[in-house]
Amino acid sequence: MRQNRTDRLSDLLREEISSLIHKGLKDPRIGFVTVTRVVVSKDLRHAKVYFSAFGDQEAKNRSLQGLNSALGFIRGELGRRLDIRYVPEITFLLDGSVEYAFRIEEIIREINENRKEKQSAE
Repeated sequence: MRQNRTDRLSDLLREEISSLIHKGLKDPRIGFVTVTRVVVSKDLRHAKVYFSAFGDQEAKNRSLQGLNSALGFIRGELGRRLDIRYVPEITFLLDGSVEYAFRIEEIIREINENRKEKQSAE
């Protein structure tokens, strides 16, 4: 299946931004961060970068602050690394889907345990 231009750019930005975060940023506020997805607008001018971060809510907020303070550096590096006419404006957003998935898994596990206990009691 052929990807459209926005999908290709989203994938490319996700890879490059991940690389920059792990190899190029030295900000102590940025903890263990994983770029989960990038959504690029149809006109290719804006990109929402979703990330997950390890730790409590305070650690996640510090990571977000660190990423936001590095926006100029990240856009500059993307401009040097990528052969694109315009580097999109980037917005970092905390991705809650990972925690949501863990919570759903936990609920399913509890339901299964309760079901097993009920069956063994009968």
